[in-house]
Order: sequence, then structure tokens, then C-alpha cells
Amino acid sequence: MALAPKSALARARACLRIESEAITATAKHLGPEFVAVARAVEATIAAGRKLIFSGVGKSAHIANKLCGTFNSTGASSCFLDATQALHGDLGLVDEGDLAVLLSNSGQTEEIVRLVPLLKRFGLRVVALTGNPDSDLARSADHRLVYRVPREACPLRLAPTASTTAALALGDALAMVLLESRGVTRDDFARFHPAGNLGMQLLLHARDIMRSGGRLPVAPDTVTIQDAILRMTKAKSGSIALVDRKSGKLTGILTDGDFRRSALTGPDFLRQPVAKFMTRHPKTIREDALGVDALRLFEAHKIDDLIVVDARGRPVGLIDGQDLPKLKIV
Repeated sequence: MALAPKSALARARACLRIESEAITATAKHLGPEFVAVARAVEATIAAGRKLIFSGVGKSAHIANKLCGTFNSTGASSCFLDATQALHGDLGLVDEGDLAVLLSNSGQTEEIVRLVPLLKRFGLRVVALTGNPDSDLARSADHRLVYRVPREACPLRLAPTASTTAALALGDALAMVLLESRGVTRDDFARFHPAGNLGMQLLLHARDIMRSGGRLPVAPDTVTIQDAILRMTKAKSGSIALVDRKSGKLTGILTDGDFRRSALTGPDFLRQPVAKFMTRHPKTIREDALGVDALRLFEAHKIDDLIVVDARGRPVGLIDGQDLPKLKIV
């Protein structure tokens, strides 16, 4: 049967609404149990122990994803295959670890059987489930319960809203812990060194700035003509102007400033650059992250950004036209 576009879109929107309802319901019912779990996770991490995630079927995929999320924030985590755990893989757990066991029904046989085994090894157990009255929920030390009014599957069989809610609840826990532990972008970057994300996080202003002959600098006592000649030589749309004695940045002259100076009269080229420069321009430290530079460009609608050292002296220039090439988003 041919797929009718109108009915396909209606079904897709209905699915998204149902999954959204599950997340909304879960958020509404959050309470003290969530805080207790967050504190248990925080204590585990502070003690140098790890988080153990486990699930079966679709829950295993969610457990794996949450494991990766916590690892990316510096919280040591691993996935434990519930079946293999019964045949030797319990060797990866240590006393003091915290286990997060996922089961929508809370009755998954392999997961329920795992609880007493983990406790025997000295682990505390968190049940991440949609059923607060299940065997898993009752036997766990802590419970994270998500609320699913209905699945998005028209057959009411395929896990859809339930897996979405479980993932969202686990992500919420990870983000709460990330903030409470004071994880910074620099910390996060250490765990994402590869790919586009790694580039975005690891690049610093000094890595993307123009320097040397591509950075025009002049004392703020020169004329407009001298400043423009230096800009032209460096093929730059702006020039950093500094105090002659200290070398500290005092202003910037851009192409726009130059055009405005031309409106003042025929002798504008002999005018002092300080008369037309922009004083106290936006700057960025050379050790700042590239994404911070991007935010300055977006927030202040500027074309060029001067990079300064710890003493306020210009050491580089970031041209807004260079950012798309670096794929910093």
C-alpha cells in the first residue's frame, strides 16, 4: 500500500506528541527520590568508584548511551551485559560501585536476578523503571521512575515513549551531576579529543588567530594613511592600535571606521588615527576557547576580534571570515 503523505505526517506528529507527553509527565513527578539518586551518584564519583549500567533489549541500548554520557562528563562508567554477568562478567564490578539497572516493566528476569548478585559484591542499586511496584523497584536501594501514559506504537508493543522517557531521565541525572561537580568546557574537551566536537572544544583563540605579518599593529599616534597602508600590507580589514610606551591595546580601526573618516574632508588621510578609532574594542585572551570567540562575534555583530595576552597587548587577530572554515559552530 502506497504511503500517503498526509497520513504519514499526521502519524509522525502523533508519535512525537505521545513521546513528549511521557517526558512531561516524568518531569512533573520528579521528587525526593531523584535527589537521593543524584546524591548517591555524586558520592560514588567522589569516592573514585564507577557507575555500572545494565539493561536487556532496548533498555540495553539506553543503558549504553547513558554510560557514554556519564563517561563524557568524567564520571567513570561501564556497561554490564546482564546475561554475561551471570557467566563471569561480574568481575568488572567493585565494592562501592553504583549500579543503574534499566527495565521498563521492572520484571525483566535477567535484571531482577542481577540485583542480589550485585548487592553481594557491595554495590548499591538504582532501578530506572516505568513500574514503581515491580520486583526491580522493590529490591533496589533507589528508584528513578519515569511516567509513560501510553506508548507511541499503534500496536502498543514496540518500546517508544518508554525508551524516550528513560533516556531523558538518565540525561537529566547526568546534567544535574555535571553542574553540581563544576565540570567546565575544558574538562569536557579532554574527553572529546576527536571529530568535529573535539575540534570545537579544543581549539583556542591562539590556534585560530592571524599573527605575525598578518596582524597589523601601530601606535595610536599614527595617521589614518599610515594605518591604512599597514592594513593593506597585512591584507586585513582592521588594525590594532596600541600605546607607544606600554604596547597595550587602546583601540581598533576597521574598514568601516576608515570610510567614516573619509567623510570628514579631503585631508582625512593626515588626521590622527586616534580621532576615528574605536576605543575599548571587544577582545579575547589568547588562551580562551574558540567557541568563546564565536559567541563574541554573534553577540556583538563584529567582523574582527583582537586577541590579547595577559598584559593586554595584541598578539593576534581573529577574522570572522575564518570561522566557517574551521567549522566552529
